[in-house]
Amino acid sequence: MFSFETDPLLVDDREDLIAVLRMRFGEISGEMIQRIYEIEDMNTLQRLILAAANAANWKVFLEEFQSGEDSFRLLGEEFNPLGEILKGRGDVDAV
Repeated sequence: MFSFETDPLLVDDREDLIAVLRMRFGEISGEMIQRIYEIEDMNTLQRLILAAANAANWKVFLEEFQSGEDSFRLLGEEFNPLGEILKGRGDVDAV
């Protein structure tokens, strides 16, 4: 059933997630966009927006994307967006 209060918010969150993914990782596949539009839970979308903004790389984001609705484990250097850039520098603790 269509809800005028939540459905526009879901659309906004889906578009926000797609925009963050494009900014961080470049063009994304139509299949991934379709999978994002199949998400009906606002909490999941908001968690994925945070993951997209903070994942060190595409692989880390995909692991979080595939982890399910109950996941919320945005911990460690895997969610340091600068981790890949800072890797190997002596003045920063990066993996």
